[in-house]
Amino acid sequence: MSGLIGKKVGMTSVFDNIGRNIPVTVVEIEPCTITQVKTEETDGYNAVQVASFDRKAKNVSKSVKGHFDKAGSKPKAKVMEFRDYLPEGMDIGDELNIEDVFTVGDIVDVVGISKGRGFTGVMKRHNFGGVGDATHGQHNRLRAPGSIGGASDPSKVFKGMKMAGQSGNERVKMKNLSIAKIFPESNLVLITGSVPGPKGGYLEIHNKSSVTN
Repeated sequence: MSGLIGKKVGMTSVFDNIGRNIPVTVVEIEPCTITQVKTEETDGYNAVQVASFDRKAKNVSKSVKGHFDKAGSKPKAKVMEFRDYLPEGMDIGDELNIEDVFTVGDIVDVVGISKGRGFTGVMKRHNFGGVGDATHGQHNRLRAPGSIGGASDPSKVFKGMKMAGQSGNERVKMKNLSIAKIFPESNLVLITGSVPGPKGGYLEIHNKSSVTN
């Protein structure tokens, strides 16, 4: 599946052809350099490794710098792989631009790291509904989790019980979004709907329209 690396800029909205106001996410996609090509013979699977967004050379290790030097590229901040994909006629050191991979109307999956919210109660973490109208003496249990298991049987709390804990800061995939507009001169793409992560967060954008059945 083809794809590129992006960075979340923020959200806005655009009007479609019939006058509907469509919310979109603005994503910056700089030219992505092909830094490695993996094959079934050498690596056990087929993939293309791409890197994007410049990084200062002093902030990378010698081994990582050597990897970029081999591809004739400056050090990059983000490196990702896209399985079973290699652009025709391109090799290590070549650059992929927005229009090489995406066109308006393409269906995409967007992967990012969601915003971390720290240690969170069950109401916020799992969207619990609470007591409701708070009748029958429920004076201080409005945001409590309730029972978490039996006493004598089964005498334990089952694994996976919805309780308070770490919320967010995890890999999230938003499926079946679409490319609304492309601004190649500004390295910007408008993707319908919302995508995971904060402003400035890195994204994997997979083009599902390029998959052939």
